Order: sequence, then C-alpha cells, then structure tokens
Amino acid sequence: MRLAPCREPSVARLDWPAHAAPGMMNRRLAFVSHSRGPPMEFPQKHGPWQILARETVYRDPWLQVDRDQVIRPDGNPGTHCIVHLLRGISVLAVDGAGMAYLTEDFHYGVGRTTVEVVSGGIEDDESALQAAQRELREELGITAASWTDLGSCDPFTTIVVSPTQLFLARELTFGATDLEGSERTRTKKLPFDTVVAMVADGRITHAPSCLLILKTREILGR
Repeated sequence: MRLAPCREPSVARLDWPAHAAPGMMNRRLAFVSHSRGPPMEFPQKHGPWQILARETVYRDPWLQVDRDQVIRPDGNPGTHCIVHLLRGISVLAVDGAGMAYLTEDFHYGVGRTTVEVVSGGIEDDESALQAAQRELREELGITAASWTDLGSCDPFTTIVVSPTQLFLARELTFGATDLEGSERTRTKKLPFDTVVAMVADGRITHAPSCLLILKTREILGR
C-alpha cells in the first residue's frame, strides 16, 4: 500500500492495493462524503474560534485531514488541523458465567500487542448495531442474542474526530471467525473481574475498551 505525499493545495490520495478485498474500496470510500456533511459556509463561528476557510489536504478510505484557517480565541490568526476517522464501534461480549471475550493482536500504530474489546469501523450501508454484530462475528466468531447500547464516546476531542458507539453483547453463541488479511487476532477469555483489574493497572490502554468495561461493571453490578 503506497501513500501519495501530501502536497498543497492538491489532495493526497491512497493507491489502493491490488489484493484488497472485492468491494472494500467502494464501501470504505463512502466514509469521505458521509463524514463531511453539507458544504460549510465561511467565515463560520466555532465556539470561541472563527473558521475563515477549510482545505482537505489528505483523504483515504479510513480518514480525512482538514486544515482550517482560523482566528484563535486570543484574536490572532492561525491554522488548526482536524483528522476525521471512520465512525466506529466497540463491543464487549460477556457470557452467563461472567467470562469476558476480548481480542489480542499487534496494532500497527502503537507498535505492540494489546488486549482490547472487539472494535471496528461502521460501513456506509449499516447501522452501529449491525457493525457491532458483524465485527464480533468476524473477529471472535461470536453471535449474541442480547445487545445493550451503552452510548458513544470520543476517544479524542482536540484534533481527531472519532465517534465510537459502545455495546455489551450477551447470550452468546460461538462459531468460526472471519479475519481480514491484516489481522492475527487471538481470543482472550477472561473472568470479567480480571478484565476490570486490567483496566485499573494499565494492562488495557485502549480508551473505548476501558470505558466500555467500566460501564459494563455498572450494568452487571460487579
């Protein structure tokens, strides 16, 4: 996968690899138009900031980078960049015996193997719940009869827009996984109390996972 360099004022784009899954490009690319919404008019008030102009400097199927020309809260001119990520979900599966099912995989960004709940992007043609059901089935081979929506979270709030919907899945049925070529996901089956302890002592650091686990503790009364 080759990333074209980011130049001004043109928009850098990603050269899609020949081995990509059929249909994946069309589904993911829909994110760009979906995330931007209706055209903005400038200048525009943005809290204590004023946006004078906005330029998209990079986009690919998963993210888009916009650079704003702004008047800062102190009255001085400046720039502010925003990274829009594909909308996502995180789902924690817990069975009737109080065992939680998480993932263990190497994650490119942080450069290490991490333990997390199941997470993934929402395709353009599906709801957050449908995405959660699909990702749980693909990554862990689990389907669930009971779903609880535990709200959304913003893993970042300053320069990254990445809304993530949180779900608790129960009444589980187990089957085969369907992993993508970039995934080497292993299932971690752990007592839920152990998972809570892993959040407290820093063994789980993925922010949506931490929040979802703590919210689930309140639901389960543990």
